[in-house]
Amino acid sequence: MIAFQVSDMTSARCAGAVTKAVKGVDHAALVRVDMATLTVEIEPSRANARQLSDAIKAAGYSPIAA
Repeated sequence: MIAFQVSDMTSARCAGAVTKAVKGVDHAALVRVDMATLTVEIEPSRANARQLSDAIKAAGYSPIAA
């Protein structure tokens, strides 16, 4: 499990964008977004934490390892 705090994720649209970014680098990853705590939990199938973080950053968000 890889988790990130994404404090600039402010809506369901943002959650969708983050999920899409993660799936772009690891289509089989399981992604759970918690808008109450602004966290993203990922069960990757092949991507590492750096790749996932970079994908979230490329989508315009600021992930911090949780």
